[in-house]
Amino acid sequence: MAHATSSILHISSSINGETKSLSSSSQLRGNYPFHLPSSNNANFTKKLVIYAKRLSGLEEALRIRRERELRGSTTATRRPPLRRGRVSQRLPVPEDIPKPPYVGSRALPEISSEHQIHDAEGIAHMRAACELAARVVDYAGTLVRPSVTTNEIDKAVHQMILDAGAYPSPLGYGGFPKSVCTSVNECMCHGIPDSRQLQDGDIINIDVTVYLNGYHGDTSKTFFCGDVSESIKRLVKVTEECLHYGIAVCRDGALYRKIGKRISEHAEKFGYGVVDRFVGHGIGTVFHSEPLIFHHRNDKSGSMVEGQTFTIEPILTLGSTECVTWEDNWTTLTADGSPAAQFEHTILITKTGAEILTTY
Repeated sequence: MAHATSSILHISSSINGETKSLSSSSQLRGNYPFHLPSSNNANFTKKLVIYAKRLSGLEEALRIRRERELRGSTTATRRPPLRRGRVSQRLPVPEDIPKPPYVGSRALPEISSEHQIHDAEGIAHMRAACELAARVVDYAGTLVRPSVTTNEIDKAVHQMILDAGAYPSPLGYGGFPKSVCTSVNECMCHGIPDSRQLQDGDIINIDVTVYLNGYHGDTSKTFFCGDVSESIKRLVKVTEECLHYGIAVCRDGALYRKIGKRISEHAEKFGYGVVDRFVGHGIGTVFHSEPLIFHHRNDKSGSMVEGQTFTIEPILTLGSTECVTWEDNWTTLTADGSPAAQFEHTILITKTGAEILTTY
């Protein structure tokens, strides 16, 4: 689950205690619309050449393609904006299931300043929690089809986690009412499962975190529902690629800021925006801790340490990276209604690289 940052607000990858202040954006980074000069201008050809040189021909072409794709994904499909459905009551958890310390309080926990670095026993517990999270998110993906509600997905995820003797980490985190985050179409993250039925052509990010034997494992994937447009399929594919490009730069001693640089470089090749409001985070016995992992270009100080675990969870958009948050203080959408995609892994830093823990 992603953490949100304004300067640094509360936790997204990712649960994040994003509040309405999210809509007052931090410095906007990434891509802006490209506008051609007027064809009535006598110097049109000359000015266009100069402008293209300043932006580079490749960047200009990518911006134009991105605008066309955005028009195609919004006007051609005439997809209505996301609306909140009915949110049912939270599901019960048996008394014998161990629960994280924040359960029972509606207050949003502070981000721990302690980096989570593990010994051999801790790494074994992290592997177990993360493997369970990976199995759960893949199972949830098999449920995605038209007419299924996100509430039904939440119920199935909840039961699978309990059956494994674990606790669904989002449930009760800062008052979050459900066991999983389900973010559909223009929802960047932290979507609350409800009665809305998935529609043919939707995309949905399912963000699963489990608490097993005192350790959290956190992962998310974006899934297709039925027949999805090619432009949105490309967005989802590139987002997953960005996650793996970010992971590839990780190793003992590597700078945190290399992650955002590498992700941004790949996203920009396709003209996509990288959301800077939500970040990855340290994870282990605590759900959200330092270091906060920025997915955009940044000058964050600090280096990775062997034995450390954290999430990387980039969100890419087909349009604006600005966001708005619903009155539930969780559900966060792109301000212009453009599609967004996200992928997330929990990783372990090693001497020579990074081990993806949320796999099996």
